[in-house]
Amino acid sequence: MDDPILTIEEREAINAGRWFSSLSPSLRHDILRCAFVKRYKDGDLLAARGDPPESWIACAKGAVRVSSTAVSGKQVTLTYVEPGIWFGDVAMFDGDRRTHDAYAHGDTTTLNVARADFQKILAAHVELYEALMRLQARRIRTLFGLVEDLNTLPLRARLAKQLIHLVRSYGVPNLDDGSQMRIGLQLAQEELAQLLGASRQRVNQELKVMERENAIRIEPAGLVVLDRSALMRISEADI
Repeated sequence: MDDPILTIEEREAINAGRWFSSLSPSLRHDILRCAFVKRYKDGDLLAARGDPPESWIACAKGAVRVSSTAVSGKQVTLTYVEPGIWFGDVAMFDGDRRTHDAYAHGDTTTLNVARADFQKILAAHVELYEALMRLQARRIRTLFGLVEDLNTLPLRARLAKQLIHLVRSYGVPNLDDGSQMRIGLQLAQEELAQLLGASRQRVNQELKVMERENAIRIEPAGLVVLDRSALMRISEADI
C-alpha cells in the first residue's frame, strides 16, 4: 500500500493544514523532504497501543480513527484525525509507547517522518519547538472545551456542535442543492455516539428531532446538513 509520492490533492491537504501552513518555507521543505507516504485500506491498523513511537504522522487523505479498548473489550472511539492534521508528536518527545490505537477510516493516506529524522529537524529548526508548543496549547484548549461541554451542555447541543465540526472538516456540497452539505466522513450512529459519550439510542432520537426541524436529513449513506445556522442556534441554546 506504500506509494512514493502524494497526489496533488493529498499535497494540497497537507499544505492547507492550519498549523503546517504557519511554518516557515524552509521548515516545511525539510519536513516534506524527510517524509514518506503510506496508504491504508479501511480498518487497517496504523499503530497499536503499546507500540514504540516510530514516526510522526500527518493525515493526507481519509481519516484516522483514534480509539481505546475498555476492560470489557468494547472499543471506544475518541476522535477522528482529518486531512492536514499532524499527530503523534508527544511520543516523539518523550519516547514513551503509544497510548491509543489508530486505524484507517476509509481509504487513508498518511505522511510519516521517522523519529530519527524528526530529531534532526528539531536540531536544525528551533522554530519547530515553539510551533509544536503552540500546537499542544491548542489541543489542551480544545480538550478543556470538550470536558466543559460534556459537563455543562445537553446532548442535543453537543451533537449540534459535533455536526458543525464534521461539516467544516468533511462537508461536501450536495449535487442536488449546493446550499446543503453532505458529511463526507461515513460514521455509523454508534461511532457518532462514542464521540459524544452517549448511547446510540439517545443520539438517534436527537438526530430524528433535528430532522423534523429541517436542520438535517438522515440518509442511508450518511447525514446531510440542510441548515447550518439552525445547528448553530441549537449548539448555543444553553450557553
